[in-house]
Amino acid sequence: MALVTVRTAAERLGVAYSTLKRWVHTGHVRTTRTEGGHHRVSEAEIDRLMARQQPDGPKRTRTPDPDESLVGLSARNRLHGFIDEVRIDGLLAQVRLRVGDQSLTAVITADAVRALRLRRGDDAMAIIKSTEVMIATSRVSTASAKRRSRK
Repeated sequence: MALVTVRTAAERLGVAYSTLKRWVHTGHVRTTRTEGGHHRVSEAEIDRLMARQQPDGPKRTRTPDPDESLVGLSARNRLHGFIDEVRIDGLLAQVRLRVGDQSLTAVITADAVRALRLRRGDDAMAIIKSTEVMIATSRVSTASAKRRSRK
């Protein structure tokens, strides 16, 4: 798998370097990071992006701007990314959305997946509305846990 710089990928795609960097940072473009923290784009990802630009290819609807079609929605926590995986089993489906270098998994109905025509590689948005927030920590050493229990 050949990797190229973001600047080279932007030239091949015919977009500005700043545009491709923005796509990388918003999770629309999958990259690999070097040990120095620089983004590299694979040939396969460039091919995927070029296929989406082709006018003769299958028509995909673009992800609407959140201010465009979701104005009346009260949820403000919107995460833009792309679909990493879709699994349908019976009435339910599991959709894994890649947002930057993080993953978010949603369980929705299989009917919703079909109605939205969700497929791996599609741009999508997770809208989060919750009355509960959970906080977790990494595994604590037993010595630290014992110190806390004595207090």
